[in-house]
Amino acid sequence: MNFSFSEEQQMIRDMARKFADEELRKSAAERDEKEEFPKAEVKKLAELGFMGMMVPEKYNGAELDTVSYVLAMEEISRVDASVGVIMSVNNSLVTWGITEYGTEEQKEKYLKPLASGEMLGCFALSEPEAGSDATNQKTVAVRDGDHYVLNGTKNWITNGVYADVALVMATTDKTKGAKGISAFIVEKEFPGYSIGKKEKKLGIRSSDTVSIAFEDCRVPAANLIGEEGFGFKFAMKTLDGGRIGIASQALGIAQASLDASIKYSKERKAFGVYISEHQAIQFKLADMATNIQAARLLTLDAAFAKDQGKPFARQAAMAKLYASKIAVETALEAVQIHGGYGYIREYNVERYLRDSKITEIYEGTSEIQRIVIARHLLKD
Repeated sequence: MNFSFSEEQQMIRDMARKFADEELRKSAAERDEKEEFPKAEVKKLAELGFMGMMVPEKYNGAELDTVSYVLAMEEISRVDASVGVIMSVNNSLVTWGITEYGTEEQKEKYLKPLASGEMLGCFALSEPEAGSDATNQKTVAVRDGDHYVLNGTKNWITNGVYADVALVMATTDKTKGAKGISAFIVEKEFPGYSIGKKEKKLGIRSSDTVSIAFEDCRVPAANLIGEEGFGFKFAMKTLDGGRIGIASQALGIAQASLDASIKYSKERKAFGVYISEHQAIQFKLADMATNIQAARLLTLDAAFAKDQGKPFARQAAMAKLYASKIAVETALEAVQIHGGYGYIREYNVERYLRDSKITEIYEGTSEIQRIVIARHLLKD
């Protein structure tokens, strides 16, 4: 792995950092407080090419590598993790899935507007009884002529309120288990598609999370991704890349916690000196920085493997497992360093702590990541 970033990669990182500092920072805390979706900010993000980063130019994408995506995701999430997950879902789960496995017709109809920001996408796999056990799909799709009829409910759908299309996993053959699950592109405007209540969440509150219900929802057969029975494999392959995105989000949160802690330690005095002069604080900062860099290298390693066309599922699971753990630990230390001020909303570290926890849960819990890693270790 080359540890030096190309000029283009550095430019992408700097552009994302500038956008985050100039456009996101001024409203991030207020949007979190109001649980307000960042519509204007996401539109601007799309105009800069950050909503279809790995999509080929012919489909309105930026045609960048995964390393560039990681660098941009960290910078965006460093300021606003809610915008980070919106960006991650559209890039890692939705546009990447259609790019890799969609038909030419699907790419023309859906990928182009998703990459340019005219549309927003969501990924619908989880259900009330199918979280970590994604094979337990109760949503069914029955072929009816040149359509499929969908019935069922999906939970925990990021971007669910504002998404124009959803990639939906549904069972087409109950007798085949995981091999009987198929994937569909479903438009919000299709009759029978309905959005449930918006969840009240601990963190990433500026990102909407809802349930989606399908009641005799008719989906054109042309919107089937791949062939019948490909859905579970499609979901797992897509989630491998999604975990790199969430690891990058976790990195951004962790880095924000460290940055805030360094700044505060140079301003706050205790026992007559700035607390940055106390060895106890210095040790905390040193450990935080070391852990973040280790998580960053794991994440870049996974991204580099993906860019090289090599297997990357194990690396992605390791990156997400470790980066999410470090995000939570670093945010906790940031609150501790800030003392009482860390517990109030005037300072951002309490938001970083609230935002960090979900990175250990969505797109595969930490326990699931350990299972994935172990299976790769033991398969030979």
